[in-house]
Amino acid sequence: MSAPTVYDVAERSGVSIATVSRVYRNPDSVRAQTRERVLEAARELGYVPSGSARGLASRTTGVLGLCFPDYADPDAESAAALNDADDDQAVMLYSDQIIRGMERAARRHGYALLIAASLDGGPESLVAKVAGRVDGFAVLARTVPTEDLEVISRRLPVVMLAGPREIDHLDHIVVANADGQRALTRHLIEDHGLRRLAFIGGEDDSPDAVARFHGFRQACQEAGLPVPARPELSTGTLTQAEGARAAAALLDRSEGTGVERPEAMLFVNDQMAMGALQALEQRGVRVPEDIAVTGFDGIPLSRIVRPPLTTVRQPIRQLGEQAVELLVQRLADPGRAPVSLELPVSVTRRASCGCG
Repeated sequence: MSAPTVYDVAERSGVSIATVSRVYRNPDSVRAQTRERVLEAARELGYVPSGSARGLASRTTGVLGLCFPDYADPDAESAAALNDADDDQAVMLYSDQIIRGMERAARRHGYALLIAASLDGGPESLVAKVAGRVDGFAVLARTVPTEDLEVISRRLPVVMLAGPREIDHLDHIVVANADGQRALTRHLIEDHGLRRLAFIGGEDDSPDAVARFHGFRQACQEAGLPVPARPELSTGTLTQAEGARAAAALLDRSEGTGVERPEAMLFVNDQMAMGALQALEQRGVRVPEDIAVTGFDGIPLSRIVRPPLTTVRQPIRQLGEQAVELLVQRLADPGRAPVSLELPVSVTRRASCGCG
């Protein structure tokens, strides 16, 4: 059976070939109703947009792809500057580390790496940029709709990074998010005697954030502390600015109601925790003497902020390297059973919790 073409999609959706092309190349130029009709037809047919159809069919592009949301944080460079960081490695964030790991492994196997990080045109545009130009690709959770990944994975290998395993036949890599947050929380409780803990999370549909909050709840339950149903605060984006706002909001709430402020703020990632450190300093709150602060990820910048940040270090570069290894293995043996890996994490104890 021959692969569906742009002509098939146009016929199925009742539009011109030019309209189908615009849906993938410039989606905002097509009315929403028409755009959805075209995308639905493409999904039903199993059509994958391609700028190099022959290369996709033969898997000879020599390129691997990576799709992830644009998590750029403009405050990261400012934080590095404030702390006199002259090491380019120091300002590398989560996605930067994954890219570095994938680049290293791809080069080792003779592949180039194609990166798609902009969501300006929507997830369909992101898929169109990558799927037709690579031999296989890795995608971070919540970047591409599940139904689109299902279509693409019929034609080329796909590895899911982070999040739940939404498609059983795909290779999948996660880190031990819940275990890491549980261990960090137990450290604050057992080693520092802290009892009033505030967990600051991310979006409710973020798999990593949900898993980390679950680990926090486990530690609280084991210690006989109140087990919250929801994070103390949740933010839309996981940036330093959001972390600063969250820390300020918790202080304001305490000052306005007379409720005791937390003894520790546990942030769902390092970037937010670093923003909180700045906000607390501006308010005259000492860390860790007045409030302990922790993060999660172990990005390089966490070690040079003041005070250095206690965090859970996940093997981010290894995540990228393992993604390439699984893609290469799948290309060599398309029929092998899908693999699901969980990479271990470790607690890094520094001054922001009272260690070091």
